[in-house]
Amino acid sequence: MDLIEKTREFAATFHEGEPSSHDMSHINRVEALCMEIQKEEGGDLLILRLAALLHDVGVIKEHEEGGDHALYSAEIASELLTRAGVEKKTIDAVKYCILTHRFSGGKIPETIEARILQDADRLDALGAIGIFRSILSMGALRMLKHVTGLDKGDSKKTVYIEDPVEGFNEYMRYKPFTIPERLNTDTAKRIAGERLKIMHLYLEALNLETESGNQKP
Repeated sequence: MDLIEKTREFAATFHEGEPSSHDMSHINRVEALCMEIQKEEGGDLLILRLAALLHDVGVIKEHEEGGDHALYSAEIASELLTRAGVEKKTIDAVKYCILTHRFSGGKIPETIEARILQDADRLDALGAIGIFRSILSMGALRMLKHVTGLDKGDSKKTVYIEDPVEGFNEYMRYKPFTIPERLNTDTAKRIAGERLKIMHLYLEALNLETESGNQKP
């Protein structure tokens, strides 16, 4: 088994039971997006694929302990790749990609690989899959707070707005609809434009249906 597939299996063990939208399917989609973008933008494919597979392995620890899953993920990635005999230059590049990938971190990556990973991770919050993931996450986080009292919402607390449709509208305005202006590569911007069309259509239909449902007969 080669390094990529060993890394995939390793990452999968960290995503078992992940309650929101950072499951292994997200990891595989981000890897595929990295590879698609790399075809046009360049960059080291090995670094990209390793970083994509390992960028969220610290999510469960963040759920349990708080803190920053990017830091946890970079530490776990470094330990794994060191044991696998990967050269230090590659490990450092993978760690840098992971440390700069978070949307909420607001970091501007300097390497092409880090820029591509950041773009790919953000693209997975757009389009039909972006809608699915956001609703899945909202439900999981609302239940988590109900059961444990743990508040894991974003900085604007859109997750916990009493009316979930209102919360979803607010979330769309503050995150997905701002993503295109925060992308690094032309390829990602093109993909984002197509995916946003789907999101705008869905939101218009959602609001039309909920508004008509709130009208008194």
